[in-house]
Amino acid sequence: MQDTIHVQIKRLDHAGDLALPSYESEHAAGMDVRAALHIDNPIAIEPRGGVALVPTGFAIAVPVGYEAQVRPRSGLAFKHAVGLPNSPGTIDADYRGELKIIMINHGHEPFIITRGMRIAQLIIKPVPRTVWETVDELSDTSRGEGGFGHTGV
Repeated sequence: MQDTIHVQIKRLDHAGDLALPSYESEHAAGMDVRAALHIDNPIAIEPRGGVALVPTGFAIAVPVGYEAQVRPRSGLAFKHAVGLPNSPGTIDADYRGELKIIMINHGHEPFIITRGMRIAQLIIKPVPRTVWETVDELSDTSRGEGGFGHTGV
C-alpha cells in the first residue's frame, strides 16, 4: 500500500500550458519536472562545466515535516552528461518561490534546453526533526572509525 500526500502547487503565468510535475510510468518514484522557458528563448548550457538556472513555472507548499527532493534524470545524465550539481537538492517546507533547477553540463557539446523539456525529477519525502544528544562515547560497531576506502576496492 502506498501513502498519499497532498501538496499545494501554484502554476505561474509563464507555465500555463505546461504539464504539472507528473509520474511518467506506473511505478515511477519521481515526478518529471519540465522547463518553463519562453518558446523563443531556449537555454544553452555550455560544455565542460557550464551551469544554468532553469525555471519550472510553479511554486509548491511542501507540508511541514517533509521536503521536496530535486534529482537528475538518468537519461539526460547517460545520453548527454547533464545533471544537477547539488543533487539531491532540497526544497524546504517554508519556501514559496518558483522552483528553479540548477543544471550542469559535463559533456563535450552545448546542451540546449527548450520549453516543456523534462529536466529533473521531484520526490516528496518525510524529514524527521533531529535533536542532538551529547555523549562522551559512541557505541562500538565492527567498522568503528574506518573511513574512506577501508573495505578495499
